[in-house]
Amino acid sequence: MSEPLLHFQHGVILMGGGEVTAFGVNQAGRFAIKLIAADGGADVALALGQMPDAVIGDFDSVSDAARQAIPAARQFPIAEQDSTDFEKCLIHTQAPFYLALGFTGKRLDHTLAAMTVLARHPQQPVILIGSEDLTFLAPAEVHLPLAPGCRVSLYPMGPVTGRSTGLRWPIDGLALSPAGRVSTSNEATGPVSLWLDGPCLVMLPCDALGLVLEAMGLAT
Repeated sequence: MSEPLLHFQHGVILMGGGEVTAFGVNQAGRFAIKLIAADGGADVALALGQMPDAVIGDFDSVSDAARQAIPAARQFPIAEQDSTDFEKCLIHTQAPFYLALGFTGKRLDHTLAAMTVLARHPQQPVILIGSEDLTFLAPAEVHLPLAPGCRVSLYPMGPVTGRSTGLRWPIDGLALSPAGRVSTSNEATGPVSLWLDGPCLVMLPCDALGLVLEAMGLAT
């Protein structure tokens, strides 16, 4: 893989072309400083009064008006078609973590593609933020200080085994897989600890964002 185009010292907001609210931007902005738009996400950013620090993608959906409004030095067209615009942003940047808005909730195929990208880039901490849920690829060990009753969903992106504490329905001894058993709509009975062998997504309510960043050692 070539050297990333852009390097950031702090967390980055990635903005896609899906549904993004001002509340979501403000919430992500508590933890991340720079804003990267993935192609048509540039139009979404401008509509919310946000000027992207960079626009990355194949530029097949960003409007001419957005390209005129954003300085040319901040535009990075990537012609290859082997990756999504979301993945292009990860391939061509380096940052401590990414908070991704506008990649879920509209088209299901886009949501599934975004989740696949999380599994494909385990070395880059990315949290997808939707209207109700956040999703991240779990590290091999994570400890989440969740309150009793908090909804916790585990979705394997391949064969997964592991153990847990603090879940109403523990995963100890289970073999999880996308075509077999999953652990969606589980529930915390208190702080949750997970030890996982295999690629597994964790889905939590959006208000757990700060807890997740802290648990993954990413909060500043």
